[in-house]
Amino acid sequence: MSSITNETEFKNAINQLTLAQQRRVGGLFVENVLALCNDHRVKNALNAIKSTTINPDELATVYRSAKTASTESFTQCGKDVDWLGQAGHFVAAASVACVTPENQIKSTDNLAWTAAMHGRMARTFETIAAGKGSENEETQQQYQILARFLETL
Repeated sequence: MSSITNETEFKNAINQLTLAQQRRVGGLFVENVLALCNDHRVKNALNAIKSTTINPDELATVYRSAKTASTESFTQCGKDVDWLGQAGHFVAAASVACVTPENQIKSTDNLAWTAAMHGRMARTFETIAAGKGSENEETQQQYQILARFLETL
């Protein structure tokens, strides 16, 4: 397996991916933190990312559903500083990035990068909830996930 050991290598590799590849690897990042979110709409988004037959209309429907899940989880977690709720929000936001319809993606956007950053935030809030501070290994796990993904291309 080729190795990714730092943010520069990670970002450079992600920037070389096609849109379809960004969705797929972003989905792997979401899958890695999915246990932090129990919302079925996020799981549906993940299933859509894995599908090779989803059409633009179906993608738009899944996007709206995942976006609603992200918005609702954001408003809920502001109430009582529910750190795990915050983690779930970021998982939902990561899934939204992966199912964003093509006509809503700017040329500077990278879906996999956005999903990765939201995944890291989810892990950060998980460790805060557990009283462990903000140390986590999500970044290193993402490096490994991306390296394994690149080997399949």
